[in-house]
Amino acid sequence: MVDDHSINDDPDNGEEGEESFAEMFEAYSAGMKEDLRIGDKVHGRIIAITNSSVFVDTGTKTDGVVEIEELKDEEGQLPYEVGDELDLFVVATNESEIRLSRAISGVGGLEMLRDAHSGNIPVEGKVVQTIKGGFQVEVLKRRAFCPISQIDTQYVEDGEKYVGQTFQFMIKQITENGRNIVVSRRQLLEAEQKKTQAVFMETLEAGQTFDGRVTRLMPYGAFVELTPGLEGMVHISELSWSRLEKAEDAVKPGQTIRVKVLRIEPGKKGPKIALSVKQIEGDPWDRLPETIRPGQKISGKVTRCADFGAFVEIVPGIEGLVHISEMSYTQRVHKPQDVVSPGQAVSVMVKEVDMNKRRIGLSLRDAEGDPWLEVEQKLAKGQPVNGTVEKQESFGTFVRLAPGIVGLLPKSAISRSPNAAAIDRLKAGDAIAVVVEEINKADRRISLKPHDAGDEDQWQQFKADADHTSMGALGEKLARALKKSDK
Repeated sequence: MVDDHSINDDPDNGEEGEESFAEMFEAYSAGMKEDLRIGDKVHGRIIAITNSSVFVDTGTKTDGVVEIEELKDEEGQLPYEVGDELDLFVVATNESEIRLSRAISGVGGLEMLRDAHSGNIPVEGKVVQTIKGGFQVEVLKRRAFCPISQIDTQYVEDGEKYVGQTFQFMIKQITENGRNIVVSRRQLLEAEQKKTQAVFMETLEAGQTFDGRVTRLMPYGAFVELTPGLEGMVHISELSWSRLEKAEDAVKPGQTIRVKVLRIEPGKKGPKIALSVKQIEGDPWDRLPETIRPGQKISGKVTRCADFGAFVEIVPGIEGLVHISEMSYTQRVHKPQDVVSPGQAVSVMVKEVDMNKRRIGLSLRDAEGDPWLEVEQKLAKGQPVNGTVEKQESFGTFVRLAPGIVGLLPKSAISRSPNAAAIDRLKAGDAIAVVVEEINKADRRISLKPHDAGDEDQWQQFKADADHTSMGALGEKLARALKKSDK
C-alpha cells in the first residue's frame, strides 16, 4: 500500500517538482532550433532506418524523414547506418513531419520548381545533350538550359563527357511560365569547395608536403591545385635545382607533382600559398661527394656561355665552369660560342671540386685527350711536314702541324730560305712545307725551318747523307749539288 503522505512529503514532488520539470522542459526546448522552412539546409544525425525511410534528428521538435531510395548508392545499397550524419534540404513541412531530400527530383509541377528557386533548394537534372553555348538539362521532366560556364568550376574543353550524367543544379531563373529555365551546377560545386577549403586551411602549415595537379603555367612559375578550387604557386626558381628558362621545361599542365609548402600569406582573393618542388629532393650539393671526383670524365649539358668560359650542368642543379683556356687543344678559342652552345651535350673532365665555394672546374680539352702526349710518335727531328699557317708574327710564323699541335718557323730560318718573300706573304689557312728542327715536349714547343732551306742547309744535309752513302753515290750527289749551285 502506498503511503499518501509519502508523495506529498517528498521534496521532489509537489510544486517544487513541477517547477523542476518545467525548467527541464524549457532547457530542452531552448536547445531546439526554430521551425524549419522549405529550402533550409539541415545537418542531422540518423536516428532510425526502416525499409522505406530514414529518420533524421533535425534539431527541432519534429524529426525529419527522407526516402531510403534517395540515399542508396549506384549498387542499390544504403551506405549509412544509425549515428551517421547527413546534409539534407527541407522540401516540405507540416506539424507532424519534415520531409527532407538531397535535392528535388522526379516529376513535379511549376510551383515545385518555383519553390526550389526561391528556397535555394538543389534540383536533380540529367544532361541530355550539348547545344550552342551550353547544355540541355532535363529537370522534373522539364527542359532547362545550363550555360557551359556553369557546368563545372574549370574550363570545359569537351562538353560531351557530361552528356548522360545526372547532377544536382540550382535554379537561377524561371521565366515565360516555366518555358525558360536556367540552371547552374557551378554554384553548388563552389559552395562545396569553400567548405573543403576551409577544413583544409585549418590544418595547413609550412613544411607540409602534398601531391597536387598542375593547373596552369605562367612565365614566372606554375600553379598547383592542392585541394579542389585551392591553388598554390611554385616560382620558377623553386621548380628545379637546374636553371630553367621557362616553367614548361620542368612541368606540364595536368601533371601530378609532389610539392612542399614554403609559406602561407593572406591575399585579397584568398590565401597565397608558396610551394616548392626542388625542396622535396634536397640540395644536390649535399650528395655531390658521392658522385663527382677530380679526374672523372662525365657527360653534361651546356647551360650558358660567358666571356670567360661555358657553364655545364653535370648533375641536376649543379653546374661547373669550363674556362676558355680549357676548351680545346686543337684550336685557339677566342670566345666559348666558337666551340659550344647552350643546350649542347658535351663530355668534360672534372679538374677541381671546391665544396666550400660550391665551385667545380671542368675541362673540355682534357676529356677529348691531349695531342701532345703522342707528339713524339707522330713527329721527329728532320721530318718534313705539310702544315697550315695559323698566324704571322714579327718574330716568325706559327704553323699548325696536326690538330692541337703548332710549331714556330722563326724569322731567322725564313730569311735563309730562297722563298723567304713568298713565305712572308702567306696568310692564315695557307699551306706550307716545313721540316721539324727541334721538339720540346715539356714546354710544348716545336721549332721549324722551311723545307727548301738555303745552300748551307743543303750542304749540311748532304754531309749527313754522305756519312751513310758509298763513294759512287757520293759523287752523284756532289754533281747534283754543284749543278744546282751553278743555277
